[in-house]
Parts: sequence; structure tokens; C-alpha cells
Amino acid sequence: MKIVTNASEMKNLSITYGKAGRSLGLVPTMGALHDGHVSLITTAREHCDIVVTSIFVNPLQFAPSEDFAKYPRPFDKDCATAEKAGCDVVFAPDAKEMYPTGYSTFVDVETITSYLCGANRPGHFKGVATVVLKLFNVVSPQVAVFGQKDAQQCLVIRRMVRDLNCSVRLVFAPTVREKDGLAMSSRNSYLSSDERGQAVFIYKGICAAVSLYGGGERNGAALQGTIAGALSGAPLLSVEYVEIVDMDTVSPVSVLGAPALAAIAVRTKQTKTRLIDNAVLGGTF
Repeated sequence: MKIVTNASEMKNLSITYGKAGRSLGLVPTMGALHDGHVSLITTAREHCDIVVTSIFVNPLQFAPSEDFAKYPRPFDKDCATAEKAGCDVVFAPDAKEMYPTGYSTFVDVETITSYLCGANRPGHFKGVATVVLKLFNVVSPQVAVFGQKDAQQCLVIRRMVRDLNCSVRLVFAPTVREKDGLAMSSRNSYLSSDERGQAVFIYKGICAAVSLYGGGERNGAALQGTIAGALSGAPLLSVEYVEIVDMDTVSPVSVLGAPALAAIAVRTKQTKTRLIDNAVLGGTF
């Protein structure tokens, strides 16, 4: 497995693979790889000849009050995990490589970033869209794989690819969960033991909504209420939002006549860890 830290070197390597007729798949990550990331690498391998995993903790998507400084960066372990999963190239630039002195160009996907995480984390998706487009331009992948756990991110990237005519096919892989249902996340390591015990109520809320929808319920408020009811059993979780939203506009839906996203974000009370989860009701990504 190759490790590349320079954008020009990565671009040249991608050109070399292309001339040899080998297709490239990109798995963008911020490192701290877990089984969820491994599944993304495995999925990318199914769609292309060469898998590139980017490892870059993107400062643009963190607010000043968020956990950029403490975000885990076990780089050597990440490289070993990526290689074992079948990765061919790790692209690991530093912040100066991605945002050199004088950098002043950004991608702002409007409207759909006004809801959910976008409403609670101003500027977050501007940072996400900017770095993902830069990664597309550096790696030139034919396929890019993202995890459905970050549902709004998937929808934002999908809109950006459509609007800017990006030459990449997006693949959205299912959320990988712990045995008790908690969605795998690098931030799960922050949780106290008591918080970890109550975090399962997020998945219980998701399952309750899926079950209610399966029974014929199409009222957004009712579906929202059943999730909130499940979360009420977890006093260490402070609800940031529980929403049922349109899969294209990300705006709230009152009556479901098409597939919709049930989305949850909470912040724990002891360690202030932010956790998200979701399910698509009546469809897929």
C-alpha cells in the first residue's frame, strides 16, 4: 500500500492508474478508522480496481467550540487497518497542503444545509463540500463511497455532484452498527460508560419509527413523536433534533407521500459528545 501526502503526487499517481486503464474509487475519511470505514473500503473494492482512502481531519468543518484539537488521529493504526481492508493508496495531506496560505475558495451548497446538522453547525457543510470537491479534483475517482450514517452529508454531496457536473459516481453504503445497534462512529470512544449504555436508545427510536411506518403511519409528527418517546428513556442524552424530512430538500415533512429521512442528533450530558443516526422510511438513498 502506498502512502501519499502531496496533492501533486496523488494527482500524478491517479493519472498513471488511468493511463493503465485502472478505475479509481475514493473513500474520504477523517481517520480513526473502525469497522464502518472498513465496510466503505470493501464496498469501493467491489466497484473499482484501485481504492484510495483519504485521511484528513478537515479543520473547515469544525466550529471553534467543537472537537478539532482532540479528534483522534491514530495514523499508523489507520494505515494498517486500511491496508488490511484492501486499500491500495492512503492519501494523507496536512492542512497546509489542502489550504495553503491565501486560500480563499469555498463550496457552499445552499438550502438543504439550512436544516438538521446545518442549522446546528453553521458552516459545517461548507467545509465538507469544499474538502470533498478538492479530494475529487486531486484523486479523480470514478466512484466515491460514503456512509449513510452521515445522511445529510450524503445528500449535500449528491446535490453538489449534480449541480457542479462532477464526473464521479456516488455509492452510499449502509450504516454499520455495534451489536446493540449503536451506529459506529469515531466519537463513540468519547462516551462515558453510562452514556454508552443509554446511547442505544437512539437506535431504539429509529427502530420504533421504522416499525410505525411499516404499520402504515404516514403522519410526520406521529413518527417524530415515537422517536422522541424512545429517547425520553435516556436522561443522559440531550436531543438536538428529531426530524422527518424530505430526501431531496431536507425540509420537514408533515405527511409522507414519498421516501423520507428520519434523522436524530443528540449530545450527551457528561462528555458533550454529539451522536447522529437515521433511517430512510419507504425507500433508499
